[in-house]
Amino acid sequence: MTSRRNFLAGLAAASLNPIRGWAAAGAPDYLAAALFPDGSYRLAGLSAGGDILFSLPLPARGHAAAAHPHLAQAVAFARRPGTFAVVLDCTTGAEIKRLNAPAGRHFYGHGVFSPDGTRLFTTENDYEAGDGVIGVWDTTDYRRLGEFPSGGIGPHDMRLMPDGQTLVIANGGIETHPEMGRTKLNLPTMQPRLSYLDLAGSILEQVELPRELHKNSIRHLAVRQDGMVGFALQWQGDKTQHPPLLGLHQRSEAPRLLSAPDAEQRTLQGYAGSIAFSGEGDTVAITCPRGNALHQFTVADGQLTGVFPLEDVCGLGPSPKGFVFTTGTGAVGELASKARISARPDCQWDNHLIPIRTSA
Repeated sequence: MTSRRNFLAGLAAASLNPIRGWAAAGAPDYLAAALFPDGSYRLAGLSAGGDILFSLPLPARGHAAAAHPHLAQAVAFARRPGTFAVVLDCTTGAEIKRLNAPAGRHFYGHGVFSPDGTRLFTTENDYEAGDGVIGVWDTTDYRRLGEFPSGGIGPHDMRLMPDGQTLVIANGGIETHPEMGRTKLNLPTMQPRLSYLDLAGSILEQVELPRELHKNSIRHLAVRQDGMVGFALQWQGDKTQHPPLLGLHQRSEAPRLLSAPDAEQRTLQGYAGSIAFSGEGDTVAITCPRGNALHQFTVADGQLTGVFPLEDVCGLGPSPKGFVFTTGTGAVGELASKARISARPDCQWDNHLIPIRTSA
């Protein structure tokens, strides 16, 4: 009988293959935003080895992107509290459409397509009400169809679950307003939560952290093929405390929080940037750019299995052998038993590395 590990490995390897529509764009494995030496912000398509296959201009600094499940199209999102998202044809480099957040809204830098590619979902802030919303867009012409509540305040990252019918949303719990820039307005009362919603916006499940960790903002997500959700945290509380920055959750269960020993944990300065499961699915990792480190854990027992010093590391994605990472110094590397730099293009990579996956 095929082992669970081999089953997960097969699913992960299949999910890392670019689909046919993306072959015309050079068959990239990942998307990432970057700042280039000429001062331009661009969205790049990367091979697993770190080669830049294309780079397309953005109007300002980007954050993350969403890859269309069938077409060689990507949507690049502005960094919070930006109001633009750019739909790009990655074969021609043409800008198909520029999305503008409606009045009273701004984007949070993340979004996801429906499995059939007909809808785009975007995390947004209704900043006058202080509520999170999910924008819904028709991808035939990228007109806005409407919105629904995100299930919390400050929805940041969002992923589609393997069932193709459920969104998981990282409601970070932090209230902001664009007139105040990136200032956090409600730290004493913030309430982060994971929210599971169906594609029509109905809440299926809500998960909160223990009360003493209510200042631990849930920010970024990874989803394993069996539905396990990993979440990266950013601590907004007392800087003398060093709480866990990584969590795991399965539907209908309590979350598990993973942490390094205190001597290692305190160097991270309460900040995890990105999270990913390995290609085989048996390990999970977070990047910590303020601590210049990548931490790796085994999923089964939550044990720390590796601390890798990497300057300004933040972007992270799965590879068949482990992980691929990017840094603000321009490095692209792979982590298996050790971290190895495979390329160093002349650019500064932004926060995230987005895998281009086939649809289930």
